[in-house]
Amino acid sequence: MRRREWVVVAAVTATFGLLLVLWAALVPTFQAPDERAHFDATVHVAIGDGWPDPGDLRVLDAVQQASDPRPDSAPTMGELLRSTGASSSDTVDQMTQHPPTYYLVAAGVLHLVDFESLRPHVALLAVRLLGALFVLPLPALAWATVRRVTRSPRAALVGAFAVLAVPELASIGASASNDAPVVLFAATTVWLAVRVMTGDDRVRTALALALSLGVAIVWKGTALPLIPFVAVAVLVAPMRRAGVLPRAVRALWVLALAAAVGAWWWVRNLLVFHTLQPSGFSAIRPPKPFPTGTGPDPAAFADVSWSTIARTFWGSFGGRAQWILSPVVFETATVLGLGALLVWGFRRAPGLRVAITLAVLPATIFVLQTANAWGSYRATTFIGATQGRYYFPALLAFIALSAIAWRRAVQTDRGRRRFAVVVAALSAAMAVYGLLFTYGSIAEHSRIRVTPLGLDVLATSSPVPVPVMVVGWLVAAVVLAAAVVVAATLRPSVDDPSRTDPLGTAGAGTETETETETAHRGGTTA
Repeated sequence: MRRREWVVVAAVTATFGLLLVLWAALVPTFQAPDERAHFDATVHVAIGDGWPDPGDLRVLDAVQQASDPRPDSAPTMGELLRSTGASSSDTVDQMTQHPPTYYLVAAGVLHLVDFESLRPHVALLAVRLLGALFVLPLPALAWATVRRVTRSPRAALVGAFAVLAVPELASIGASASNDAPVVLFAATTVWLAVRVMTGDDRVRTALALALSLGVAIVWKGTALPLIPFVAVAVLVAPMRRAGVLPRAVRALWVLALAAAVGAWWWVRNLLVFHTLQPSGFSAIRPPKPFPTGTGPDPAAFADVSWSTIARTFWGSFGGRAQWILSPVVFETATVLGLGALLVWGFRRAPGLRVAITLAVLPATIFVLQTANAWGSYRATTFIGATQGRYYFPALLAFIALSAIAWRRAVQTDRGRRRFAVVVAALSAAMAVYGLLFTYGSIAEHSRIRVTPLGLDVLATSSPVPVPVMVVGWLVAAVVLAAAVVVAATLRPSVDDPSRTDPLGTAGAGTETETETETAHRGGTTA
């Protein structure tokens, strides 16, 4: 692999980390989705309150008061807890419907930084940076996954840039949320599953896949769709021993090991509550019948689901998702992305088996989320649980599928080079645009501009000095521009099949004899 490829991957990953820090510093206190509830549950654990049944946890009065808009003059978390006697309000914190794993880790971070001596927005920043640390490896994992699927350094670099094209991912990743660790371990699971599907049948790879899956499902229920995906990936993967039985045995022990690592919470729910995940919202949105003569409207449900998922996948920021990117941006991106997959992603060609298997993950998420949202709609008359961030565990599957589809659509080397530059540049621009758009929404009366008055507004809400943030924005823009330029000069290497394979999918489901032998010896071809 060329040194320049490593340089670009490192630059994109480092810049993604810088963008995450900027998101963590930019968004006002509790202005990320469900952030107050996530932070409150973390503080409950940190002060030793345990983990009550779903719907029984109440938001601490100290956390209710922590959203004071005057952070510089606010009391510390310790002072708030002492002044309120660590009492709770009547507001339900629904987060105990999830496993306590994230909250235990986040509470450990609070203790590490001595959170009781910190003002609330500084303590929250520490938890946000924990989330940023979780999602930091995503560009490198996307690069490794696409390179394994396509054997193309250029396509792999575009895959790394593609992570930046989803500002909502950076916003959620750099917030107090249990989504971040799910996204990380879902990404490692997809990467390892791709390795298995493309001929890596070493036991240690299967062990790593099982452990990754087990760790993923112990954080949140949005990781559960990984289970059927991994089962299918292992079943269809090539093996040195022919036959269905060896594959079935391998799939069973991979799933069994994953269950031993991470299924304990879900088994407990089935035994105690007789359901996989009890609702933490039962006290907030109790069952409510439709008015007489009316009932669920499938057309309205589909319309709300489509628009909500699309905008909250690409960019709908704020505690109430009130700062929304232009529909031109998120609807165009959605139509182009899904259209390419449907038109070119599943043609009868090398790599079809891998493409279909990758599609199992987002398809499972869609089916489960739609069924859950429809059931909730019928029971409460409220259309909810249709969040685009629930598809983030499938992000690497989307990126790998897009790489397969677009390399089939663009078949000349010149066309692929131009396409790679355009996509990398647009992805970098989207990353910077998402930050500037949110800044404008917070400080500039929803205008994308930078004024002294707006910077003064930012200074009152962020624990990070404004000059540091401005320098960070400039550095991110410069490094991303340089990375795009370097990526544009990258030539196909000897292992890039674009010279001989018009689809660019050699290795997607098959490996050359030399590659397979290398994998068996413990080496790598990616």
